[in-house]
Amino acid sequence: MSLAITTTDVAAIHAEVDTLVIGLFEQNLSGSAQAIDQASGGLLSALIASGDVSCKSAALGRLFQVPGIRAKRVLTVGLGEADKLDLARFQRAIADATRALRSGPGNVVASYLGEIQVPGCEPGMLVRQQVVQVLQASYRYDTTIKRKPSATVIHEWRIAGAVEADLAIGRALGLGQLRARELGNLPPNICTPAFLAKTAKELEQQFDSLAVEVLDQDQMRAMGMGSLLGVAQGSANPPYLIVIRHQGGGASKPLVLVGKGITFDTGGISIKPGAGMDEMKYDMCGAAAVFGTLEAVARMQLPLNVIGIVPAVENMPDGNSYRPGDVLTSMSGMTIEVLNTDAEGRLILCDALTYARRFEPRAIVDIATLTGACVVALGKFPHGLMSKHDDFAEELLAAGKRVHDRAWRLPLWDDYQSQLDSGFADVANIGGKSAGAITAGCFLARFTDGLRWAHLDIAGTAWDEGRKGSATGRPVPLLAEWLISASGQV
Repeated sequence: MSLAITTTDVAAIHAEVDTLVIGLFEQNLSGSAQAIDQASGGLLSALIASGDVSCKSAALGRLFQVPGIRAKRVLTVGLGEADKLDLARFQRAIADATRALRSGPGNVVASYLGEIQVPGCEPGMLVRQQVVQVLQASYRYDTTIKRKPSATVIHEWRIAGAVEADLAIGRALGLGQLRARELGNLPPNICTPAFLAKTAKELEQQFDSLAVEVLDQDQMRAMGMGSLLGVAQGSANPPYLIVIRHQGGGASKPLVLVGKGITFDTGGISIKPGAGMDEMKYDMCGAAAVFGTLEAVARMQLPLNVIGIVPAVENMPDGNSYRPGDVLTSMSGMTIEVLNTDAEGRLILCDALTYARRFEPRAIVDIATLTGACVVALGKFPHGLMSKHDDFAEELLAAGKRVHDRAWRLPLWDDYQSQLDSGFADVANIGGKSAGAITAGCFLARFTDGLRWAHLDIAGTAWDEGRKGSATGRPVPLLAEWLISASGQV
């Protein structure tokens, strides 16, 4: 699908446009809706009055061969009461309109939803979000499907009132999120640690600002990454540590993203129940978010230095697997008693976080589908956010709120640290039944002392559950918005 700008008044739009998309408020007609109503001799007002077209939030209507309008059809999108419109409803309106059009006739769409005012959102933000939502709603996974689903028929989406800069940023954000979704959706026999390493190298070839280094297990062993390698030792697929650098900020210290890349998680010797285990292909969605965010950053050419670090590992049970009761020595030198091999994400992240110190980051965020406990606590809507730095936590919370990719802060108090006490090592890898998401964060905090660090638990937000569930690409929107803000770009 191509994205373009239209400056043509809705009533004078060319016949080459198959579909016009307009928004309808319950109280008053918007500018484009009013223009269509006037051109059609009051048809739109009459249909609203008769109830044949609804202005209620999320209601869609199709009008064909509207008098005075050269486009073949008009798609109306109900927006509800104007004073209740927020970014979430705006995003849903765009997504609903796109899904309604992708399976119907029409090649060229002109959207006038950008004229809508959303309290607290600048027009440029609405253009970006419109592009992002159009791209997300148009996405269908078909990589491993022989009989391809019906392809979208939308060839071009034109946005009224946009400027090229916002269109380009929206496209960068949308394609970055799609990258994360596609990686998350790929089956684990394809998306292995080696595949992620190969994908990183392809990104390096695609974008001049990116430089990639891939460390193999011999190099990691020489660095003392005993915790990461302990998780990996039961798999036939070797682990890799992938480092992706966006070099756009001169000599400034980098911002670092660390993404959990467990390409499949059986739980190891502490094996998971069989039901739903197929969803453990999504246990690398933290890594996918790093890939997607770095792609968006490279496309936007942000004047920042950003480094993505992905420990890519498979957690499998075999005769060589690590066991409950094992003691691993991390890269930091800290020893870890393994009480449960299904608490493996923190074991690969701790070595990746230690490795990140060499870059002297001015801030570091790790992103991980880390705990089922976070899903129990927060459900499927917000990410779990933990940090000992109040100002940093507020930066991330604010970025998520601006783009409706929200997080909720959980405490990271030292009171919880005693739950990780071990009689056989410096720290245990689980903290018992209570506060599981928080004690996982407390475990990682032991390896980030002195760093400006935050942890995002995305176990509830990275994918939709069920056989037809799909990766969401979150928290690429939050991370990208944070980096845009850090770069000084509006």
